[in-house]
Amino acid sequence: MIYLDNAATTYPKPPRVITTMADAQRTKGANPGRSGHKLSMAAAEELYNCRQLAADMFSAPGPECVAFTMNCTMALNMVIKGVLKPGDHVVTSNLEHNAVMRPLQALADQNITFTQAQVVPGDNDATVDHFRQALQPNTKLIVCTHASNVWGIRLPVERIAALGKEYEICTAVDCAQSGGVLPINLNDSAIDYLCMAGHKGLYGPMGTGMLIAKCGSLPKTILEGGTGTTSFSFLQPDQMPEQAESGTPNLPGIAGLRAGMEFVRMKTEKVIFTHEMRLVQQLYDGLAKMNGAHLYTQRPEEAYFAPVLSFNLKGMSSEQVAGKLDNAGIAVRPGLHCAPAAHQFMGTLEQGTVRVSPSAFNNRNEIERFLMVIRKIKAES
Repeated sequence: MIYLDNAATTYPKPPRVITTMADAQRTKGANPGRSGHKLSMAAAEELYNCRQLAADMFSAPGPECVAFTMNCTMALNMVIKGVLKPGDHVVTSNLEHNAVMRPLQALADQNITFTQAQVVPGDNDATVDHFRQALQPNTKLIVCTHASNVWGIRLPVERIAALGKEYEICTAVDCAQSGGVLPINLNDSAIDYLCMAGHKGLYGPMGTGMLIAKCGSLPKTILEGGTGTTSFSFLQPDQMPEQAESGTPNLPGIAGLRAGMEFVRMKTEKVIFTHEMRLVQQLYDGLAKMNGAHLYTQRPEEAYFAPVLSFNLKGMSSEQVAGKLDNAGIAVRPGLHCAPAAHQFMGTLEQGTVRVSPSAFNNRNEIERFLMVIRKIKAES
């Protein structure tokens, strides 16, 4: 199969991820931080090593700033619900995934409101200006995606965060599509919180994610329970990572996440990004030559896009196209991609789109095969 659904989760995983997870099950199967014996200490060291690597990759102040979550959605919920109080206002973009929009909508009963700032593809000045115009006196959080999971459109998150700092407003960035692909430097930016998916561009297993907090804490947590520390107290610790982590962690998954990040570090984000963008550009150029292929953005260039491309074929639903591709051994994702706001932006809310997202393991021959199958589908329709 030609797998081009990496925006949902990367596949295949690097071999080192699989072997590292198996080794963790064999040799580090104790509960980390809950006991003083050697096996528990080895498990705790595995968690620390992953935290340290993540802190290094994203230039966080230290490993204590990295908390493990189930996924990026959980990290976003922890920030949104941990920062905001009744009566607060939030600024987000009009390209957001439901991992941002649904938590914001759920807070409406607390009189927490939000404004969606208009993104202008290819014009960062206009985008930042729209974020500025959306600010209100009670704005307490800016939360936005780094790159749209539907259109690949990049937001100038560093400039948006600098805007937030100017007005003493916290900024959280949804890095689900950018972690491991686009450069992110927490130290050199005004970003306060990074929310990461471990199973996408970081090549870790599903069920892993991270919340990286520059300040090392949240105003409050939405999760309380056992942390293996300060067990004499009924109060949740108020510092990361324990503040955001309760219960037994996913040690094999976190070990696999560390191995995935090591894979990215070895290849480098720049090499991966350049490779994937060339594949997306090859695909875009091929589709642009076909009558009846509908492309919604300008040709994706590195300065303004991430390696994700959505399209439609005239006279066919996105599900029909994806089904025919699947029959030909090609995996893509049709529909709304859990991001109705992004589809409303392009006018594709009713039909959705066919989304193609390559990884480090795809190649130009696979893209040519994809284009050949699309031509066949069009000829038969």
